[in-house]
Amino acid sequence: MPQIRLLLPFWILWFSFSSSVSHARMSSWMAPIAGPVLSPTMGPVSPTSTSRAAVPYGNQIVAENPHHHLHRGLLLAIIVVSVISGLILFASFCILIYRRNSSQHTGFKGVQSSEVSKSINLGPLLGKLGSLKTTGRKGSISVIEYSLLEVATNHFNENNILGEGGFSCVYKAQLADNVYAAVKKIEGDGPESEKEFENEMGFMSIIQHPNIVSLLGYCVCGKSRFLISELMQNGSLDIQLHGPSNGSALAWHRRMKIALDTARGLEYLHEHCNPPIIHRDLKSSNILLDSNFNAKLSDFGLAVTVGSQSKSNINLSGTIGYIAPEYLLDGKLTEKSDVYAFGVVLLELLMGRKPIEKMTPGQCQSIITWAMPQLTDRSKLPNIVDPVIKDTMNLKHLYQVAAVAVLCVQPEPSYRPLITDVLHSLIPLVPVELGGTLRDVAPRAGPKSAQ
Repeated sequence: MPQIRLLLPFWILWFSFSSSVSHARMSSWMAPIAGPVLSPTMGPVSPTSTSRAAVPYGNQIVAENPHHHLHRGLLLAIIVVSVISGLILFASFCILIYRRNSSQHTGFKGVQSSEVSKSINLGPLLGKLGSLKTTGRKGSISVIEYSLLEVATNHFNENNILGEGGFSCVYKAQLADNVYAAVKKIEGDGPESEKEFENEMGFMSIIQHPNIVSLLGYCVCGKSRFLISELMQNGSLDIQLHGPSNGSALAWHRRMKIALDTARGLEYLHEHCNPPIIHRDLKSSNILLDSNFNAKLSDFGLAVTVGSQSKSNINLSGTIGYIAPEYLLDGKLTEKSDVYAFGVVLLELLMGRKPIEKMTPGQCQSIITWAMPQLTDRSKLPNIVDPVIKDTMNLKHLYQVAAVAVLCVQPEPSYRPLITDVLHSLIPLVPVELGGTLRDVAPRAGPKSAQ
């Protein structure tokens, strides 16, 4: 509509000149023949008229020649002005088209399309962020100024660091009005860091689920790129299990809730996204916990859609200890690769051990290799459970969870269950108040509480 309003005066001018040209042409054509053609219809002819009618036609044209030259001059002037106006109109139209095309191609190329971005609903936090100064918008994703991030992170002070990765470092940020966020800083001008940023930006812009971290905004400054997401107050599952607290805050039912939340997030990616999304880097450090220990998946830098990758064009990525054997050996990547990683996380929750543990300077041990013989032996299973939760759960539930974990980490992908089947097997083991269907929460394996 703005383009049409700008062009309207030119169109009016164009039609005005066109009408003038048409009128001038009609006048010049009608003038020489007006007398001879119209005189018979004008009633009685006077003697003077009769004498004039007898004048030869050629002499009549000579008599009106000055007027004819006047019409020709006026017509020529109008044609010149019309051509100039037409050129101005054409140039203006070209400029408008150029500006429109430029505006469509300006912005962040990592976002797949404006229609995709418009589908995002970031919830109440985005409403608070809307009052902040931004340099632009991309759908419902805020483009936040670098100066604001500097202030919010205390100039990216190391005391604000929440975690670090291959190309990134995550900082805690206080934006405004006690609104806290996590700022992921991705550095480097190489293709890998740029691809990670674009990939994560693209996926998180279209994903919306209670068990997946929400993207609040982004920023690009020089070679540094930033993703701003909701802050998860209890950090990652990795820190809770293997950090200073050694899992003391994670009782049995809380661990089962974390497993259930993680399965729900994966099910959304596998079953409700079209095409399905493979996370490809599921691990305890990418499972974040909010203030109520609700679990959410994060870090989609390595995620891919089903069918977009093949053995010939995919690069092996992930974390040792969580990578499925068929992907590690043959480059075969499917949703079952995520199921394998989920099984490893489930073993971490059961035993409180890391996926790969260093035994000697030159020897490491896999949690799967160590635990598998004991997971299927009911007499040995209670002895390898994390001491923090030992004797706090119903043994029947322990056997069920162990059986699910064993199925998930099967070497053959076809033997592994779908994440939907895993989800339905966990729901009856989680109390109703934590999102499951379990009503009898009294432990039957020992005197400790299972809260």
